[in-house]
Amino acid sequence: MLRSNCCISIRPCTAKQPSFHRLHHSISSSLSSGRITLHGGDGSVSSSRLRDLVFVVNPQGANGRTAKEWKKLLPYLRTRLGKDCNIKESLTSGPSHAIDITREAIRDGADAVIAVGGDGTLHEVVNGFFWEGKPVGNLNGEANHSAALGLIPLGTGSDFARTFGWKNDPCEAVERIAKGVRSRVDVGVINHEESDLHYFINVADVHLSAKAGFYASKYKKFGSLCYVIGALQAFMGHHNRDMRIKVNGGEWEIYPQVTALCVGNAKYFGGGMKITPNAVPGNGNLEVVVLQDFKWYDFILKLHKLYNGTHLSVNNVSSRSVQSIEIEEISESGSVYVQSDGEHLGFLPRKFQVLPGAIDMIS
Repeated sequence: MLRSNCCISIRPCTAKQPSFHRLHHSISSSLSSGRITLHGGDGSVSSSRLRDLVFVVNPQGANGRTAKEWKKLLPYLRTRLGKDCNIKESLTSGPSHAIDITREAIRDGADAVIAVGGDGTLHEVVNGFFWEGKPVGNLNGEANHSAALGLIPLGTGSDFARTFGWKNDPCEAVERIAKGVRSRVDVGVINHEESDLHYFINVADVHLSAKAGFYASKYKKFGSLCYVIGALQAFMGHHNRDMRIKVNGGEWEIYPQVTALCVGNAKYFGGGMKITPNAVPGNGNLEVVVLQDFKWYDFILKLHKLYNGTHLSVNNVSSRSVQSIEIEEISESGSVYVQSDGEHLGFLPRKFQVLPGAIDMIS
C-alpha cells in the first residue's frame, strides 16, 4: 500500500541500472523556470518549452488498488511536476483503451506517455507507440520531437520494473520523470499471418507458462497468489510438445518435448521469476530460454532456481541470444498457448523479432 507520508521523504533508487548502448538524448529541466531544453545527439539545442505529460491510468489495476494509490499520489505529482509540465490524466475504461489513448497523445505532440499500473497497462501503452507496423508520429510536423515512454509501477506483478531495479515506489518514479533522462530500449514484435503485429517490451512466452499466465489473469483479485493458482491449473492435463524453431532466418531445428519457451527483452515475468536472466532491453537482442521434458515435480524442486535466475545450469534448460525466432508445433494441434507481457495472444505458430532502440524510455 502507498503510505500516506511516502511523498514527504523521497529515497533515491540505488539499484544498479542495466547498461544501454544507444543513449539517445536527455532532457534537462529547470525547476525554477518551468522550462526544458532538448539536447540532440549532435549537441544542437532546440527551443525551450513546457513538457506535455500524459498519464495513462488503469483504475481497475491490481484489483482496484491502482486507482486508490494514484489518487493518493496525484497531489504530490502535481506539486512536483505541475510548474514544469502540462499534466493530463487519462483513465482507461476497458481492454485496449490505453492503446488508443497513447496513439492520440503521441499524435498530439506529447513529450511522454506514462503508464500507471502493472505490466498489462505498460503492454498496452507500448503497443500504442505503433500503428500498422510503424512508429506513431506526431501531427505537428516536428521532425526532432519524439514521445518518451514512462512508467509508474503500481500493478500486481510489475515485472518489467524489476529489470531496472525499480521498486513499486510511486514517488521514486515521479523523481525519474522529473529528471527526464531518456535511454533507447528495444521492443519485441510478434508476427502471425492471420493477425496484426503485436509488440512486447518485457517477456513473451509459449506453452505451459503462457497457459499459466492465461489462467492467472482470471485470479488477479488474489494478488501475486494468482500466478500460483494459474500454474496449478495449467499443469492439469498438460503435455510437453515437439516443436521446430528457426533462428535469425536460418535452418529449422527440432526441439522435442518442450515444456515452455520464453523470449525475453527483459528479465522477469510471473511475479518475480527471473526467467531470461541474460536479457538486456537495450542490446539489440532477445534471450530465448527453452525448458524441455519438465515434469510437475521439476518445477517444485527447481522453483528457487527459476526465481533467482540460476536455472540455466539445470539439465534440459537451454538459452540463446537471437534477433528473430520462428516457432511452430510439429503436430499442429493449434493448442499451444502464446502470450506476451502477460497478455494472451492465441496459439502457435508465431514469429518473434527485436526492434533495436525502438522507443525512448524515461529511465
